[in-house]
Amino acid sequence: MGGKKGVQEGLGRALIKQQNRMVLEAKEKGWAIHLQNKKALESYTEIGEIDALLEKSDEAEADLRFAGQGEGPSDILVSMDGQEMTVEEMKQAQKEEEALHASYLKVPRRPAWNAKMSVEELDANEKQAFLEWRRKLARLEENDKLVLTPYEKNLDIWRQLWRVLERSDLLVMVVDARDPLFYRCPDLEEYVREIDERKRTLLLVNKADLLPFNIRKKWAEYFNQHEILFVFWSAKAATASLETQNSNSESEPTLPGLDTKIYTREELLNRLQSQAKSIASSSKKQVTVGFVGYPNVGKSSTINALVGEKRTGVTSTPGKTKHFQTLIISSELILCDCPGLVFPSFSASRHEMVACGVLPIDRMTQHREAVQVVANRVGRVGLERVYNIKLPKPKTYEESNRPPNAHEVLRAYCASRGLVASSGLPDETRSARQILKDYIDGKLPHYELPPNLNKSELFEEGECESSDEEEGNDKDVASRSVREMDEMEGFETEGLEKKKGKERKKKEAGEKAHKLHKKPQRKKDRLWRVGNDGGDGMPVVRAIQKPAVNFANVGVAGRVV
Repeated sequence: MGGKKGVQEGLGRALIKQQNRMVLEAKEKGWAIHLQNKKALESYTEIGEIDALLEKSDEAEADLRFAGQGEGPSDILVSMDGQEMTVEEMKQAQKEEEALHASYLKVPRRPAWNAKMSVEELDANEKQAFLEWRRKLARLEENDKLVLTPYEKNLDIWRQLWRVLERSDLLVMVVDARDPLFYRCPDLEEYVREIDERKRTLLLVNKADLLPFNIRKKWAEYFNQHEILFVFWSAKAATASLETQNSNSESEPTLPGLDTKIYTREELLNRLQSQAKSIASSSKKQVTVGFVGYPNVGKSSTINALVGEKRTGVTSTPGKTKHFQTLIISSELILCDCPGLVFPSFSASRHEMVACGVLPIDRMTQHREAVQVVANRVGRVGLERVYNIKLPKPKTYEESNRPPNAHEVLRAYCASRGLVASSGLPDETRSARQILKDYIDGKLPHYELPPNLNKSELFEEGECESSDEEEGNDKDVASRSVREMDEMEGFETEGLEKKKGKERKKKEAGEKAHKLHKKPQRKKDRLWRVGNDGGDGMPVVRAIQKPAVNFANVGVAGRVV
């Protein structure tokens, strides 16, 4: 007997049908509403040029196709006008072209709005302004002389930035101390002044503990020369001191007129609050400080250190923060965290952005190019010292001071760590990710100098300042070297004597063992051999005669009687 044919459908099938109906309804209403309600906010720096806008607005399809159908930004600068150019000439031409089109690299502006406008009207105006901004960048991408780096293509992410800029009295731009100019966006500072002339931007130089004092001094002079508000800060050190409840920090030399010290948590809070109050109106009781910057520069870590507990998600993967967050520190200070934004620029390629942590490391497809960026910056000596590896020396026909190749670094790292893929070859992908993460975390030392400053000048200044110390150090080194040479000579003579004594003892022990185990030789009788009596020189044969038998004494039985 069969079961009933009219059985009621299960819960799983009902949920599937409901989901299909929701998808169809979303298609009818438009993809914008569907993505806004059903999908989390996501950064669009890794997808195609027009996919992000097509998903957000069907109206933009025709305009975007008209704006540019070319390929995405290339990482390799091709020869221009069909002429062969050297690397230096291509770099110089690229810099000139970048300076000519620098005014086009702007942050998208929010169109004018008021409280009387409807939601649909405001949304349409924002989309139209964003499309015009994208159209300008698309024209730059068509220029073969320029290399436009990846940038944020999601309108909703830029909307988060607009809200933070409008709310904040003081905008804090968080940058990495190892290369502050790479993470700084000058046009964002201009946009803040366009919103309100009283608003200012403070450059928070994070990870300043990775810089030597003389390098920090040069950057302070550069910022003061260009009238840039700045503060040196280390979120990692502040978090560690907060966890250990240790407020004592090492005393550092201070220079008159230069703010070179690394601020503590209390000092930074007081500086932000006083700076924001000087900008805001006197009638305002609470001031708001907004934090913006590239992904993975330490915005959320800084806010957690200032709040005193974990209030925002922190991870080494860029793009952890999805929406802006407002945190109340006190009755007079409010902090506002903005999602990380990748601003358009000409200054770097995709591989450099991966090496700097702006783009996710786990999503990279060309690992050797990113490792080559690290090798060029850190150098041969730094890699060998940190990883305790031995890199191959340059060939005779190569430059002696060339940086190591990515292939050499990855193979040496895999050999020292025993990283082997399933195919039996060195696992270069895994080693590349580890090297890049060490570079971002500061395990591999590296820092950039301010413009128009050479390392030779920096070293000469350091030698002039510490000449007295070097004289004393030279004396100590000389005395230490003499003492070490005497000790080495004593070690050598003592070692030779010990070696001779060991060899002598070993020889004597061998002789004793040979005597104990030696078998005595048995003497053989060789008289039967042919000899010479010395007479005529002829050999004489010695014959042995057997005794004769007396047959009379032999019995019948064969016995002798």
